[in-house]
Amino acid sequence: MQTITKHLVLLALLFSMQLIHAQDTIPAIKNQKNIEMLERVKTEIIEEEKKYLKQEVEAINRKLDNGDITLEEAEKLKMEVAKKTALNIENLTAIADNKIALLKRNSYGISRIGEEHKFGIVINDIPYGIRKDKNEPKKYDKRTTSDFVLAFGFNNAIIEGESLDDSPYKFGGSRFFEIGTAWKTRVFDNSNFMRLKYGVSLQINGLKPTDNYHFVQQGNQTVLENFPYELKKVKLSVSNLVFPVHLEFGPSKKIEKDNYMRYSTSNKFKIGLGGYGGFNIGTRQKLKYEIDGERTKEKQKRGFNTTNLVYGVSGYIAFDDTALYVKYDLSPIFNDQAIKQNNISIGVRFDMD
Repeated sequence: MQTITKHLVLLALLFSMQLIHAQDTIPAIKNQKNIEMLERVKTEIIEEEKKYLKQEVEAINRKLDNGDITLEEAEKLKMEVAKKTALNIENLTAIADNKIALLKRNSYGISRIGEEHKFGIVINDIPYGIRKDKNEPKKYDKRTTSDFVLAFGFNNAIIEGESLDDSPYKFGGSRFFEIGTAWKTRVFDNSNFMRLKYGVSLQINGLKPTDNYHFVQQGNQTVLENFPYELKKVKLSVSNLVFPVHLEFGPSKKIEKDNYMRYSTSNKFKIGLGGYGGFNIGTRQKLKYEIDGERTKEKQKRGFNTTNLVYGVSGYIAFDDTALYVKYDLSPIFNDQAIKQNNISIGVRFDMD
C-alpha cells in the first residue's frame, strides 16, 4: 500500500504543479513537459513494483526457511504477490497513460479542464484523477486490453542424447503451473488480424524422478541418486518470474456503434507464437519417506545449480479463451552439467479478460 500511495502522490504532485503554473506557461510547451514527467513516473512505477516483488519473495523464503510455512503455502503466497504486482503495474501505468492521452488531446492544457471538473478519486486521503462527465462517450477505439492468464499441465525435460521416452522423470507426476497478466495491443490501425501480447507471469516447473531417485548437488553438478529409504514422494520445483511476448494471429469480429468501435475475438480461433525471458526466484526439493515406521517430510531449499536467467520459446492454439499451450526453455535447467537438460511443458491455458 505504501508503494501505491507513493506513486499516487507523485502523480498528484505533477498535476498540482500543472494547476499552479498554468497561467504562467505556454500550454503546448507545458503539456510536453508534463508528458515527459509522466513517462518517467511510469518507468519508476515498474521499477518500484519489481523491487517490491523481490522483497516480498525474499520475505516468503525466510518464512519457509524458518519453518513458519510449508512449501505449498510459500508457492501460493508467491503466486498471490506476483499477481498483485502485475495488477499494480497495470493499474498505475494506466493512470499515467490516461493523463498523457488527455494532455495530447487537449492543446489548451490541464487548467481549463481543472475548472470544469473536480478531482473525484480519493485514495488514502489523496485526491487524484479527473472525474469524467456522466454523459462523456466512451473511448472510440480501444487498441489495448488486458487478460488474466492461468495455465497448467504436464512437465518434463529434453535430455541431450536421450529420447523423451527414456526420461528419468514421471510423465504424469511432473507438472507445471503459470499465473500472470498479459496485455494485448492491436498492431495495425484498420485490422485486428495481428496482435502483440506481452505481460508478466510466475511459472513453476515441477520434476518428479522415477523409481527411488532424488536430486543431489555435488559441487557444480546436480545428479540423481538412489535414496537410502523408500520414498513416498519426491519433487523438485523451480519457480521463475518471466516476461512473455507473443504475436497473436487470428480473425476477429468488428463491432461498430455510433460512438465507439471494438474488435472482438470471442468464439474465434487464435494462434500465438513467441517466447519469454526472466529469472529464477527459487528452487525447492520436497521429500516424503518413512524411517522405522515414522513418516518424515524434508524440504530442501538449495540452488541445485539451476539456471538463474531463464529464456525460451512458447506458443498456443486457442479457441475463445481456452488454448493448447506449449513452452520450451532454451536455457538449461542446470548450469555446467555434463549432459544438458531443457525443460518442456504442455498443457492448457486460459486468457480471461
